[in-house]
Amino acid sequence: MKLNVLFSPLSTDELFFTGKTTVVIDVLRASSTIVTAFQNGAKEIIPVATVEFAVKVSGGMFGGQTLLGGERNTKKVEGFALGNSPLEYTREVVEGKSIILFTTNGTKAIVKAKFSEYLFICSLLNVKSIAEELIALNNDVEILCAGKNNSFSLEDILCAGELINEIKKNSEISSLNDAATASSILASAYGQDYEKILSETEHGRLLVENEFIEDIKHCAQLNSSNIIPVFNEGSIKLYNNKNNLTNADDSIDKL
Repeated sequence: MKLNVLFSPLSTDELFFTGKTTVVIDVLRASSTIVTAFQNGAKEIIPVATVEFAVKVSGGMFGGQTLLGGERNTKKVEGFALGNSPLEYTREVVEGKSIILFTTNGTKAIVKAKFSEYLFICSLLNVKSIAEELIALNNDVEILCAGKNNSFSLEDILCAGELINEIKKNSEISSLNDAATASSILASAYGQDYEKILSETEHGRLLVENEFIEDIKHCAQLNSSNIIPVFNEGSIKLYNNKNNLTNADDSIDKL
């Protein structure tokens, strides 16, 4: 198994991912929000790259079972039902619903990697479960960090390192690119006090300034979920470990 880390989506184009196994990471906060939404029974999440497309897609869906969620620069998009805080995606709000999601960094990265054969969504919340599935597949993997405005994002790199180190525990890795090696070393060096670590990153400080400290606490919970979200045919759904998709309600019953 070869593991490559990409520090931001800017470093490649969408055709690069064709037929590949890809993991997208956006710790603060899209990946964490997606995992939380499925943990609370969301039916599916449709990631989009622009606000305009989110509105266009929502116009063709059954309104009562569809929610618009998203943010620009940490703030909820005007007119949307939800922002990008995982704490907004409670069972009462999202259970059984389709969610159209736009975020500044995370959903753009997912859309860019849309031609992947397998496209998993990873956060600190579900690192171990993603690692176990990647080991089972035994494919080479591209780990795409969403970054912050197409630049290096420490929290995403540390999550990538956690994923690599988790895979190392139970599988042989034939090679790492330099970015993957750096991610692994950084994750080991920083330790796992992620509430403190996340609050001190550039993006974390911005969230603290905008009174999202509870989001940081939530996103810092390492391996608190066994949810495995996977992008397939235009939407993110739950992966059932048998190379196909399942409804959220069916999976939640098994947690």
